[in-house]
Order: sequence, then C-alpha cells, then structure tokens
Amino acid sequence: MGFGPELWCPQGHSALLRLQDSELRLLELMKKWMSQRAKSDREYAGMLHHMFSQLEKQEGPGQLRTGDHGGQIGEVGMPQCGSLPRRAQRSMVWCWRVAIPDTLSLQSWWVLASRTETLSQILRQHAEELVAGPLAKLSLLIRDKQQLRKAFSEQWQQLSQEYAREKYVRSLWKLYALHNQYVLAVQAATLHHHHHYQRALPSLHQSLYSLQQEMVLVLKEILGEYYSISSLVQEDVLAVHQEIAGAIQAIDPNTEYSSFVQSHRYGSEVPPAVSFDESLLEETESLVPGELQLNELTVESVQHSLTAVEEELAAATEAVNSKEQRVRELQAEIRGEEQGRSAGERHLQPQVLGEPLGTSGHPALPTSRLAKPPGPLAPPAPSSSVPQPPPLRAPAPPAPAALCPRHYFEVPLLPPTLARPGGTAGLTLVSIQLPPPVPLIPEVQKPLCQQVWYHGAIPRSEVQELLSCSGDFLVRESQGKQEYVLSVLWDGQPRHFIIQAADNMYRLEGEGFPTIPLLIEHLLQSQQPITRKSGIVLARAVPKDKWVLNHEDVLLGERIGRGNFGEVFSGRLRADNTPVAVKSCRETLPPELKAKFLQEARILKQYNHPNIVRLIGVCTQKQPIYIVMELVQGGDFLSFLRSEGPHLRVKELIKMTENAAAGMEYLESKHCIHRDLAARNCLVTEKNVLKISDFGMSREEEDGIYASTGGMKQIPVKWTAPEALNYGRYSSESDVWSFGILLWEAFSLGAVPYANLSNQQMREAVEQGMRLDPPEQCPEEVYRLMQRCWEYDPRKRPSFSTIHQDLIAIRKRHR
Repeated sequence: MGFGPELWCPQGHSALLRLQDSELRLLELMKKWMSQRAKSDREYAGMLHHMFSQLEKQEGPGQLRTGDHGGQIGEVGMPQCGSLPRRAQRSMVWCWRVAIPDTLSLQSWWVLASRTETLSQILRQHAEELVAGPLAKLSLLIRDKQQLRKAFSEQWQQLSQEYAREKYVRSLWKLYALHNQYVLAVQAATLHHHHHYQRALPSLHQSLYSLQQEMVLVLKEILGEYYSISSLVQEDVLAVHQEIAGAIQAIDPNTEYSSFVQSHRYGSEVPPAVSFDESLLEETESLVPGELQLNELTVESVQHSLTAVEEELAAATEAVNSKEQRVRELQAEIRGEEQGRSAGERHLQPQVLGEPLGTSGHPALPTSRLAKPPGPLAPPAPSSSVPQPPPLRAPAPPAPAALCPRHYFEVPLLPPTLARPGGTAGLTLVSIQLPPPVPLIPEVQKPLCQQVWYHGAIPRSEVQELLSCSGDFLVRESQGKQEYVLSVLWDGQPRHFIIQAADNMYRLEGEGFPTIPLLIEHLLQSQQPITRKSGIVLARAVPKDKWVLNHEDVLLGERIGRGNFGEVFSGRLRADNTPVAVKSCRETLPPELKAKFLQEARILKQYNHPNIVRLIGVCTQKQPIYIVMELVQGGDFLSFLRSEGPHLRVKELIKMTENAAAGMEYLESKHCIHRDLAARNCLVTEKNVLKISDFGMSREEEDGIYASTGGMKQIPVKWTAPEALNYGRYSSESDVWSFGILLWEAFSLGAVPYANLSNQQMREAVEQGMRLDPPEQCPEEVYRLMQRCWEYDPRKRPSFSTIHQDLIAIRKRHR
C-alpha cells in the first residue's frame, strides 16, 4: 500500500510532517522515561550500599562471636556466593567468618544485610546496562528520525521547486512563442498595409485612369472618322463640319477627368498602419516591442517560420520571373504590331501596360514608344468624290491563355487595329490568362520536404514494405532521435544509415554537402558506394505516397476532441479551403504506438464509400504526425441521438442505421474487421447521413478472422461478441453482434447498454442467454433483427449484406 499513491497532495505532505513530529515527541518521552528509570535505579542502589556500609561500621568483627551455628550457616550460605559480585562475596565471607552469636535472629539479620548489598550491586549493574543499551539505541533512533524528517522536507521542497520551475518554463515558452507570433503578425500587417495603399491600390487606379484615357482617345478617333466620312464639302456644310472638328479637337484626354478627380479626391490621410501595442509587455521585462525573442525555447518555432517564409519567397520569386518573361514576350508582340496601329494606340497602349507593371516592381517599357501624340485632326481637302474606305483588317488573335497561380485577370484591351474610315469599330474584351510560373529552380535545389524520395517521420516497420528491389532507397526522419536516415534495400535486407550533420554539412562517409538533396544527387550521379564497408550503391528512389501532405498544406483550427493518441482539430486545406478534421499524434509516444496511430490511415487509403469517412492525407514530414480526414459537421452519432433523438421519426432512425449497414457491408467485402463499432464511432453529416469512423482498432485479414493476443484494457466489453471476449476471435460476425448493440443504441436514443451491470456481470448474463430488452419506440421487425445479430453461435448471425437488405425492406414498409 504505502504512502505514494494516497499522500501525493499538499495535505498529505502536511500529514506526514505531523506524523513524524508526533513520533519524535513520543521517542523523546520514552528516552526521558528510561533515563529517569536508570537514574532512580542508580540512586536506589547507592542508598542500599550506604546502609550496608553503616552497618559494617557499627557492628565490627570483634563484637561478633563464633558458634556452632556459624559453620552451619557457612556451610549452607557460602556455596551460593559464586554467582554474586566480588565485593558482595567478600562481605559475605567476612560475615560468615566473624564470631556469630548462637542466636538465629542475629544470623538472619546479617544474611538480610549481606543480601541487601548484593541487591544494590545488581540494581547498579541493571542501571548501567539500561544506559548503555536501550537508552543509547533510542538516542540514535531519535537522531536518525530527525535527519529523516529534515531530508524528507528538503526533498519535498526541491520537488515542488522543480515542478514550479518546469511550469514557469512552459509558461515562459508559451509567452515567448505568442510574442513572436504577434511580432510577425504586426510586421505582416504593416507590410500589407504599405503594399495596399502605396502600390496595389494606386496601381489599380492608375491603370483604370490610363484605360479611361485610351477609351476617350478611341472615341475621339471614332468621331473623327465619322466627321471625315460624313463630310459633303459644301460651304455651309463645311462650316458646320469645321465647328464639329473644333469641338472634337477640344477633347483632351489629359484633362478629361481633371474635374472628376478634383471633386472626388479623398482629402483625409491614409488610415494609420498597425503598430505594436507596448501595453501588452507591461508585466514582462525580457521582451522587447517589435523584436523577436530568440532563445532555446523559441529557436525551433522561429526556424520553422523562417523555413516557411523562405519557401514562400522562393515561390514568389519564381512567379515574378515568369511574369517578367511574359512581359518581354508581350513587348515583342507590341513592337511587331506598332506599325499597323493608329497614333492614339501607339501612344497609350505601352503606357497602359508599362505604368501598372512599373508600380509592381517590373521594368518600365522603353521610353522611345512614349512619343507625343500627333497634332489635331485637320479637315480633309474638298473633293468631288467621296473616297471609299479600305477593307477592315482582321484583328490579330489574342495571346495564348494559360492559368497563373491561384488566379488570372481579364483586362479589356483594344484590338490591334482600328477600323479605317468607312467601317465600324469598337472595343473587344480579350481574356488574358497569365501563364503558369516557369520552374526555374532545379529539382536538387528544392527543400528536403519537397523531394519525392523524402517520406518524413514514417515508422521503421513500413520501410520494408516500401523497398522492393535491391538499390531502392528513401530518406526518412528518425522518430526517436530527430535525425535523418537513409534506408536502402540491399541483398534482400533493409539497411539504415544515419546522415551525419556537422558544421551545416551533411555526409555519410567522405565529402560533405550543404543540403541532403545535393548529397543524394551526388550518390546517384557518381554511383559511389554509400560506405566503403557496405558497398551499397543507390539505384532507384522510392517516391512518397500520394496521400502524403506537408504540414504547411493544412491550416489548423480549434480543438474539437481528444483521442487515444492525441487531440483532434478542425482545419482547412490551404489549397482549396476544404474543411477537414486533423488527428494529431503526441510526440512523446513510443514508436510502436505511433505505428498504431498510422494504421488507421493505411486502412482508409483503400476505401471509398459514401458511408465510410474519407481519408484526405497524412502529414509525416515532421513531428507531430497528422491524419487528415474529411470533416463531418454533425458530430458523433451518440451525441446526435441524445440531443436530437426526441425530434427524429422512426423512419429516419431506420434510414440512418441503413447507412451504417451499407458501410459495414462494404467493409465486409474488403475483409476488414472494425472491432469497435458503436454509436460513438459513427459520424452524422448535415443531411443526417451516417458514416463509419474510428478505424484505430480495425484489422484486415484475408480469411476475415483476426486472433487477438493482447489484453482487454481497450476492449469495449458491452459491445463485443462473446467469442471475441472469451477467445480473442474477431470476425465480421463479431462486428454483426456490435451492430446489434448499435441498433439498440439508435432506437433507445443513446442509452447505455446493460446500464445496471458491470462488465463481468454482463459477460456472465450473456453466457446465460440474457439479451437487451426492446426500446420503447423500436419496431418489432427491427428488434427481431437485433436478436438475430445476438445469436451466440456466430454462424447463425446474418451477414451485413442481409442486414442491409432487411433494413431497406423494413424502411419501405414502415410509414
């Protein structure tokens, strides 16, 4: 039993101190009592000896006479002196040798006196033994007890201080991490604020202004063409047309919108930028506003943030390079078409393209094309005949459309040529889709997490399954030591080599490289052995599973639950904002439990059914490991029954159990044994569709039978079939038994089966033939189906295919 399990709290510590104090007081009392007893015995022995000494002085040897009785007494008394102290023996011998009167009274008196001296010697000896024995041991025990109490107090105080220190360190780490996140968020907000108000928004407005100017110029040319076409060259008509020409020439694109800009100008200042709130740091001294806190607690998170920013920067640089290439192509097209364009187009089209790109950081267009527009239109010379307009030239085809990352733009542009006099012209909307970024970064220069042969923190047991031919290799992260390992299949056996990292260089044996991809590329190209001793040569990289995701691909939300291996979060995929559920695995778990955690993902990879929760991917590139699954918004079936059950109709309950039977029928066809089928492990969608979930205990067996050799710590006893409890034999038939309990849960609206029985009592009752009673609103046909699921002989239970068809028929008959 002991103190450990029961007295862990502060009250227990106080009780232990009080117990030790009371025991010390008791021992001190015992010591005092024994000391008093030894002192009393010594004093008593001294008084007896003093009495005998006084008697010796008063009755000397000359006053005693010897007689016949002395010899008799001597003969009787002297043999008994051998066991007495030496001084007592001398006294007795003296007594017997003096002249003793013939009276027996005198003889008895001297026997009494001599025995009193003997008694004093015995008491003195006992007192000395008491002081040297129990009293000395008791003093040592008291000293040891005091030292034990002092050591216990010091150890308890040290443990309390260490616990408080650890809690303080964790709190300090959280404070530093939040501070760093806040600093980065403020910096990002400031950057976005500056970019929005200083570059993006002005660029958009300037582009619109340029397009508006170009449209005004086009309108001016259209009116000019109309003027030239409709002129009849009569004097009065000529005067009218000259007035029209003057009005048209009065149109100035540079001042067209001046009044509009003046009347709608926003006079106030730009909204203030985000700044660091220094009041948040009033209670702390080690944090500096606007500066990252870098120490042993935050270095890992800051390194992760730096890696993510570098990856985003590389992607942005790649996109900018591709856009610059596209700009150069467009400039070449413009130079080829400039000769066929009108004056207005040649003047404004490069300006429309050049100004927005210049404000976005692209090189400006050549200034040679920004020529001054031609002078005002002159009226045509009078002519007796009206000239026929030349035929319209077909506009050049638009640039090839291609998608750029994340979005594309549709920009209204003018056709390459405007209609000649005598024709019609107008604006054409051309859809321009920016091309995808050109992959300028070589494969070997990409980060480790983007390499196809990097599998992340997969268990070592999975490596054997992935490597099939001699020379196949992959790189993974060691789960225990946080190291990178090169795994190669050679001579039919997987070999594992730890990649050495020192002075920012990576090596196996010999030359070092700044990155692991460069090291692997060198081994592949040179075909050098990994180590001289092993002679292993890399042949083929084993690509990662298509289900593998990067941690950066998933945005975590709030915690929505807790599982056996870790917490469950809501989240979204960064690529398309798909809602997902993310199961995390605690980093402190041993490798064998992490392998069990990934077992659910390995099973779900093979399944695709509307009533089975869908796997989206796994994140094993680094710790912690994630399993990403579809997010079922309605929650688990058990909570749904308890909250919404009173509002559900019987037909709706039948339909939901029919969904569960359909999912289990699919698993049965795949030889999958769920082993933990219950309402708590089913999920409900927003449309009340049931999905089977939680495959943490599932097994796949070719013969459909799984024999368990472990204990019963995690077995849901009240949902498990008798043969599985007794013999560890799991099969689809044992899942049918659990499905019967699921049916009972559904129609009892989330009640607990065998609520009044313990697990052992329930097992004994089932062995004796007892079964659950029908719920109140359960149809008779459904209860008969439950009883068939609860047949003791597994061979007599129906299959999930039969159960599914029976539930469909019951639903159709039920109104």
